Amino acid sequence: MARRKSKAKQEEEFFQGLVGLAAMGLAFGGYYLTKTVQGAIIGAVVGVAIVVSVMIVIGQKHAERLKKSGIAEIDNMEGVQFEQYLGHLFRSQGYKAEVTQAAGDYGADLVLSKDGKRIVVQAKRYSKNVGLKAVQEVRGAVSHYGASAAWVVTNRDYTEQAYKLAKSNNVRLIGREELIEMLLQMREKMNAAKKVNNAKTSA
Repeated sequence: MARRKSKAKQEEEFFQGLVGLAAMGLAFGGYYLTKTVQGAIIGAVVGVAIVVSVMIVIGQKHAERLKKSGIAEIDNMEGVQFEQYLGHLFRSQGYKAEVTQAAGDYGADLVLSKDGKRIVVQAKRYSKNVGLKAVQEVRGAVSHYGASAAWVVTNRDYTEQAYKLAKSNNVRLIGREELIEMLLQMREKMNAAKKVNNAKTSA
């Protein structure tokens, strides 16, 4: 399975292409209007400047989004802290989440239950991409826990081998970008609940 590009990576590649197109377009426009090479150069420079300005604004918004999600705190957590935090995160999504014992967890760090289905989760708080071992471990935990699905969750990404093995074994891989989205959703729910409670208190 080809490695899926993150939203941030897709945006970066899109704007790199946009810089080239803007530079060429305004270069042709400058040449068309002035019939000089100087006009073409000025047009190209203006085009690049506009796109770079837009990219700076988007970069600032992306940085604010990361800060709001709390992913930086997760990057500094210990493994057990990460597992407990994921339990809290999945509970906010309506799952019953049980964190298994650190020793003898049989390949699953969490067991989720919802709508009569059980899901085993392998949690990997890493500083590098997660390999296929995590996929193997969580797949092996399915039968032991009587689960119907297996997930791996990490604060990073996955290797090509992990993606391929996950695809052939129906294991869901949740990487950094998806985790950030989940964190932001949880924080939005928490903020909405606080507003409701504050409104009730002040009423």
